[in-house]
Amino acid sequence: MTVPDGEDDGSAVARLLREARRGMDRVRAADLAAEMAAGALVVDIRPVGQRERDGALPGAVVVDRNVLEWRLDPTCPHRAPGMDDPGRRVVVVCNEGYSSSLAARTLRDLGLSRATDLEGGFQAWLWLGAEDEPEPEPPPAD
Repeated sequence: MTVPDGEDDGSAVARLLREARRGMDRVRAADLAAEMAAGALVVDIRPVGQRERDGALPGAVVVDRNVLEWRLDPTCPHRAPGMDDPGRRVVVVCNEGYSSSLAARTLRDLGLSRATDLEGGFQAWLWLGAEDEPEPEPPPAD
């Protein structure tokens, strides 16, 4: 999608996204590991094709976007065991941090008051990891 975060093109979906993020304490990629260590449930909603292309997010639970609400709704008979605590921090991750904002807002509407998402999505997390890679050593001079 590559639309700069916060850009408002005047569309209805841009307005919806802005409203979804209002008051949401979004997680930065650099802080994701600390959130997980503190007990946050990280939910990867990326489609299988994106996960196959870019890889898995270690420690995340994969939940298809089309069943997310049913699996995490604390009142739903189709909820997934262990993923329905309304007080638990939930961090939703998509590819670039757009659909995850909308999904997190929906989870908040369902009673998961601490649901949020990852700023920049998986791509921000992936980029952060690449940034932390050491520079390759130059070959020895002959």
